[in-house]
Amino acid sequence: MTHTLSQSHASDSRIAATTRLGQQIWLDTLSRELIESGALADWINDHAVAGLTSNPAIFHQALSKDPAYATAITAARAIESNPEVRFETVVLPDIQAACDLFRPLWDATNGAQGYVSFEVSPRLAHDAAGTIDAAVRLWRTIDRPNAMIKIPATSEGCAAVTEVIGRGINVNVTLIFSQEQLQAVQAAYEAGLRRWVAHCLQAGTPERIADVASVASVFVSRTDSTVDPLLPPSLQGKTAIALCKMAYEQWQNDQQGAIADLLAQGAKPQWLLWASTSVKNPAYRDTLYVDELIGIDTVNTVPDATLAAFRDHGKVALTLDQDLQAAHEQLDAVSALGIDLEQVGNKLQAAGLAQFETAYADLLKLV
Repeated sequence: MTHTLSQSHASDSRIAATTRLGQQIWLDTLSRELIESGALADWINDHAVAGLTSNPAIFHQALSKDPAYATAITAARAIESNPEVRFETVVLPDIQAACDLFRPLWDATNGAQGYVSFEVSPRLAHDAAGTIDAAVRLWRTIDRPNAMIKIPATSEGCAAVTEVIGRGINVNVTLIFSQEQLQAVQAAYEAGLRRWVAHCLQAGTPERIADVASVASVFVSRTDSTVDPLLPPSLQGKTAIALCKMAYEQWQNDQQGAIADLLAQGAKPQWLLWASTSVKNPAYRDTLYVDELIGIDTVNTVPDATLAAFRDHGKVALTLDQDLQAAHEQLDAVSALGIDLEQVGNKLQAAGLAQFETAYADLLKLV
């Protein structure tokens, strides 16, 4: 993905140092104040933050606390009766502005960095056709090559991912909590990518093969929060990291196997992204899910409080491919206790979808 740092003057930053090791740090928040105050530009220029993600919960917080939205909301209400359209009318200019701030980085890295994610309505999580329509509409409306459309990793979402990737649209596949869910997402991306590559070759535009980018967003902290109460103290706080290490090990193998022919033609791999990386257990180090998941060609999307903590005292070292034997042993020990991590993952995905639907419903009340 990247092995060089575009912002050389950020050499004293832990975040920039992580980028130099090959992992992108993305900011997991967005508001108009973040953009207009210059704070986002500072994160990019001073610390080499390389992308940004958003979701309904993030926008609910922004619209409820940032007075900069009041005028836009009033104007949207005057011209649009549909609350979903009003919401998009209010916030998509922020997505576009963030894309524009990251665009020089996207250009300088040939599309390896500099992406901004916006999610389709959570109400479409089990509607493949609706998700495809929404993704195409949002892609055209945002009209930025470094935008990513977020689609949840449900079975219907995966079907939409294949279609949308096949049309040349960047996708952030979100709410992944288990190995089986991740494998389904990766299979959906590969199928879509094969369609896209075939389209480019048939159209005589092989140079466009590299235009499509995707990340698979694996949620981290909620796994430990769910599983830890079922484990002895010696096994607590280790399961989520072990799952990520196994995912990365398999991802590296896939680069040499399942999608090697596509990569050879210039396609981008679907990068692993670690999400939900703030710790939920106050007994754990506040940078645990950043420190322990640093790996080449990966992304960590970090809430601002956790990012500030990592900037202050995080540990910068390649850790994701270390202690793999211990990671295997951790998952074996969890399984030996009768804990089905696939079942846990399915429950967590359902809970995550419900949380986003609630946040979205509350969000629409604000506009």
